[in-house]
Amino acid sequence: MSFKKEKLESGLKIITEEIPYVRSVAIGFWVAVGARDESKELNGMSHFLEHLIFKGTKTRTAQEISETFDILGGELNAYSAKEYTYFYARLLDKNLPIGVEVLSDMLQNSTIGEKEIIAEKEVVLEEINLHEDTPDEQIHDIFARHLWQNHPLGNNGLGEVETVKSFGKADVDRYYARNYVFSNMIVAGAGNLKHQGLVDLVKKFFTKNTTKKVLRTGIESKPASGLVVKNRKTEQAHICYGMQGLHAKDQDRFALAILDNILGGGMSSRLFQEVREKRGLVYSIYSYHALYSETGLFTVYAGTRPSQVEEVVKIIRSQIADVLEKGIKAEELHRAKEHLKGQLVLSMENTSTRMSRLGKSELVHGEILSLDELIARIDKVELNDVQRVAKRIFLENKPVLAVIGPLSADKLEYLVSS
Repeated sequence: MSFKKEKLESGLKIITEEIPYVRSVAIGFWVAVGARDESKELNGMSHFLEHLIFKGTKTRTAQEISETFDILGGELNAYSAKEYTYFYARLLDKNLPIGVEVLSDMLQNSTIGEKEIIAEKEVVLEEINLHEDTPDEQIHDIFARHLWQNHPLGNNGLGEVETVKSFGKADVDRYYARNYVFSNMIVAGAGNLKHQGLVDLVKKFFTKNTTKKVLRTGIESKPASGLVVKNRKTEQAHICYGMQGLHAKDQDRFALAILDNILGGGMSSRLFQEVREKRGLVYSIYSYHALYSETGLFTVYAGTRPSQVEEVVKIIRSQIADVLEKGIKAEELHRAKEHLKGQLVLSMENTSTRMSRLGKSELVHGEILSLDELIARIDKVELNDVQRVAKRIFLENKPVLAVIGPLSADKLEYLVSS
């Protein structure tokens, strides 16, 4: 696996991975803007603008954009996250020129009028309502908002009802002009393509002059701790227990991935075995970590009956304490390494995943590692590395406990104060 990278005079970067034995191509247009770049007044604007980009251009209606990819038998979608927004397509290799043309047209020439803004507000408000009715998703936003109360990473990606309702055309136009500039974009492609071919297509269709990128302002992360409870009459309580983690360029991130896998990364993990298999207290329990520019997080999620919340959180805490006191076993380290490597290799059989890895690695980590390099980094992790990272995460940071359910905060406070 090898990739090629080129930076145009405009500042736009193009990264490709040629896979000659497939008949498809995945392309992604990445923009380095997300929820963490929004003010409180504009919370949700990155996601809102992502929607609006699909509403038509000077030469294509929204329906014509959709019909183009349907006729080609391709896929077209977009996604907005904390630190980036990206638009992607997967289509037959012979249709790459059409895909690049349409996507570049959308990103440069969208006609965002008052009518489209009013209509799309209703769509996004319904999406927010759906999110509110899905507590096993909402709990993660509540956790992040409490952890980063004074940092934009705490922003909810969908935005709030009040902020979305307040968006006007002037707000949208300013946000677009500030962030959708060539020097803030990456084009990534993977599949049966030629690097120079994609470069030529990008040069052909990305012709609109843009201003220079406004550099993202780094903000010192001062995470909060403690308890947040959203009292709702739900049949199941939803829990997130965690704390600040590592930033995206931290060299310990591979050891953290192994620690995460051992604690809650699969059916053989400590938490799954202890909480679900041995005690039957949950249907779902897992851990995950997220890496951002300045900081990151480590979280354990569990869904259980309200009467069992205290017991589940105590077990989570006890498993973390056991790792701190006794470390991990050699067989756990081996199993976690093999699991991560297996998942990594299997994911490489998908052109969309390989394209996504190129764009995200360049944007978030600032480096793109080959499959062999990634495996070598994983293999290099030793028992003491995992122990060191566990101490960095669990001893140097105070925990946050977020809960949704029919529960009183008074009865749970001791779980984060003791």
